[in-house]
Amino acid sequence: MSDKRLIRWLSLVLVLSLALVACGGNNTEEPEAGNNTNVGVEEPVDEEPVDEEPVDEEPVDEEPVDEPSGATYDLQLMGWSSSEGENTRLQEVVDAFNASRDDINVTLNLVPDYDTRLQTSLAGGAPPDVFYIDSFRLPDLVEAGAVEPAEGRIEDPDDFYESLRAAFTYDGTFYCPPKDFSTLGLQYNIDMFDAAGLDYPNEDWTWDDLEAAAAELSDPDAGVYGLVLSADMARWIAFLYQAGGSVTNEDFTEMTLLSDEAIAATEFYVGLIEQGYAQQPSELDSGWPGEAFGRGRAAMALEGNWIVPALADQFPDINYGVTQLPAGEQEATMAFTVCYGVPADIPDDRKEAAFEVVNYLTGPEGMKAWTDLGLAMPTRQSLRDQWLEQFPDLQPFLDGADNAYAWQFIPGFQDVLDTVNNGLQQAFVGTMLPEQVLEEAQAVGEEVLGRRQ
Repeated sequence: MSDKRLIRWLSLVLVLSLALVACGGNNTEEPEAGNNTNVGVEEPVDEEPVDEEPVDEEPVDEEPVDEPSGATYDLQLMGWSSSEGENTRLQEVVDAFNASRDDINVTLNLVPDYDTRLQTSLAGGAPPDVFYIDSFRLPDLVEAGAVEPAEGRIEDPDDFYESLRAAFTYDGTFYCPPKDFSTLGLQYNIDMFDAAGLDYPNEDWTWDDLEAAAAELSDPDAGVYGLVLSADMARWIAFLYQAGGSVTNEDFTEMTLLSDEAIAATEFYVGLIEQGYAQQPSELDSGWPGEAFGRGRAAMALEGNWIVPALADQFPDINYGVTQLPAGEQEATMAFTVCYGVPADIPDDRKEAAFEVVNYLTGPEGMKAWTDLGLAMPTRQSLRDQWLEQFPDLQPFLDGADNAYAWQFIPGFQDVLDTVNNGLQQAFVGTMLPEQVLEEAQAVGEEVLGRRQ
């Protein structure tokens, strides 16, 4: 391995070692927004809790197999475990592909500690043939030379939502088609709103409406709050965009976190905690906001559609609704998405077989089968109307795509994410002011940008 390539891999190892556990579903782990768009998702993206047991614990092959043309290809698809319903449905889709082909067989391997497993397999030269990539992670993986471009290999790429294609395009090259996606929405407990005599949230709500309802629904003495908030850049950033702010300028050459808009957004977000109108999950005996919401400890939550299967699995009796996020100076939400990537360092014939799998999973047939339970949203525009006919109550998540920002920056921005998350946590407990959170993140971001000049 050349010195340059080694440096790239060492950088990737550092990035992935800092990454949060990829999203999925159990009672204690929060889905990463970018990674549970199954965004993750994810838990983001990267940003969608991880089940304790993977669907298939078959280990990663130690050595990639260079098989002759025309041979049967035994391929591995590796991702993170999600809810039981999602895991089962994905296995069914993979089984349908296997039944349709005599020359390719796919083993689904959904693993805990996904980032670490992926790091090990890529750095060790034995990558899975197809693997999940959160939009937040794509730039780092591309610059490490880990991802094969999908340009010219994907069927009907224009059918994907333009914003989702953009999320997996880096330096003008399209690397992988989106598996599914999610936007952030506002979930509200219907019974708690009825008991308080409050009108339900709707698409016309503003920050003021959110604050007023959260205040009315909070009873700290009873351990119940109007809203559950996490110290999470992937949630806070929606408020930043709603305020008219940004993290960087459009070409990623300048940090912009010290703007009046960024300060206003952070003060509002932290202020909900300070005023006793919201609380973080750990203070509500919960591992992530969806759990606190499902247990009735919070009347509202700000999550993506990954909360739907989680609530169905863990809190099937909760009576709740979904609407778009309340607006600040403008409407804005986040789009979290995950793609199916193919590694660069496998033989060409094996790559072609892997892209056959990817095309099936992201094609109309595979995509419809994957999303027809309402556990994930289709990334193909041609399936939008049919999906909404099946799941009209989930339309706010899909409508959010009209004003959604992609969960993607540039290589190295994990450092900024970590700084914002740590700063928000300190601000929640009163040991740091909102402006100080932004000052620290601004400084870290400037260092990241400086390394790229």
